[in-house]
Amino acid sequence: MAEKVWFITGTSRGFGREWAIGALERGDKVAATARDTATLDDLATKYGDALLPIQLDVNDHDADFAAVKQAHDHFGRLDVVVNNAGYGQFGFIEELSEKEARDQIETNVFGALWITQAALPFLREQRSGHIIQVSSIGGISAFANVGIYHASKWALEGFSQALATEVASFGIDVTLIEPGGFSTDWGGSSSKKADELAAYADAHAEAQKVREQRVSKQGDPQASAAAILKVVDAETPPLRVFFGEAPLQIAKADYESRLKTWEEWQPVAVLAQG
Repeated sequence: MAEKVWFITGTSRGFGREWAIGALERGDKVAATARDTATLDDLATKYGDALLPIQLDVNDHDADFAAVKQAHDHFGRLDVVVNNAGYGQFGFIEELSEKEARDQIETNVFGALWITQAALPFLREQRSGHIIQVSSIGGISAFANVGIYHASKWALEGFSQALATEVASFGIDVTLIEPGGFSTDWGGSSSKKADELAAYADAHAEAQKVREQRVSKQGDPQASAAAILKVVDAETPPLRVFFGEAPLQIAKADYESRLKTWEEWQPVAVLAQG
């Protein structure tokens, strides 16, 4: 495979860090963003000029465009753009504050949107490129206590599917990565939690029990690096791909239920058409 140039957001830990290492280990070049680039010092020491650390908060629109331009100017091209930066906001819908809701959408949706928009002119000009959007099984299904997180990932899924049709003629691929449970600290210190309402105490306990069952077998972020390399090296990359064993069964159950309901209510749908 020819050497690729990557731009990856959120590389301080988790998927972003492991994918950056996977790319660097095989000889690719990586522009790696993080709020605190000190978290990348060990990688900078090990990989030298192959790594370009960039301090970035993806919520800053102008900084997003500047960071992508800096990476392109430094390496001369961009081949893989990975929107990985994001976090999970816990809280039942009634419990969320306006700030918590807006902050979740700002980071998970607009952060990815700005980076995508910043990269597209470069990818269009070179008539090639691959945009990787880190979604979630929560981008196609939904569970209690993470509703606003789901809203952010469903939005990411929607604009990314539209984007794929818009840029295909320029030789640009788009892939949504939809992981299940991975030991990335997504539900730990990197997440945020709304203040709980007493009325939902029992529901919170049940939601936690269900979540523990759902993520009882967590994937290894380090192992996922081999999977992402398979995706970016594919001659025809998928629009969507699950990471982990559990998402496929969750998706099957969810979509079977949706189809059954839609079919059951099709007479009403036809009635509404007039």
